[in-house]
Amino acid sequence: MEEIDRQILALLAGDGRMSFTDLAKETGLSVSAVHQRVRRLQKRGVIKGFTALLDHEEVGLPLTAFVSIKPIDPSAPDDAPDRLAHLTAIEACHSVAGDESYILKVRVASPNELEDLLQRIRAAANVATRTTVVLSTPWEGRGPTL
Repeated sequence: MEEIDRQILALLAGDGRMSFTDLAKETGLSVSAVHQRVRRLQKRGVIKGFTALLDHEEVGLPLTAFVSIKPIDPSAPDDAPDRLAHLTAIEACHSVAGDESYILKVRVASPNELEDLLQRIRAAANVATRTTVVLSTPWEGRGPTL
């Protein structure tokens, strides 16, 4: 990947709404050249999309937790991500090495909702869970060093 594309990606990772004009100023390219490069990065799947960062407390989802799951029956098919995809409180699903198979990042409104979600996760995927509740988030979602 060209260095200029890395620069564009780093800028967009910091501000996904940065205009083509501002990107052009920061990179020294023309607006049309930046536009072409961004479109090419999207077509290649390097840029998967753009999204809004929400204040989860303001939208009623103040409780964040990480839920580690492992199958109750180790010989069962490894299809937990497919079985859990319908649960929209699960924000992310990461396959991990170690005792557990996956770590899920979840956001809910209350401890009662977390308890209900854990029951639904266990039932849907036939897994055991271990949960870590987030007390605070000093920072999150920063872009990678490219």
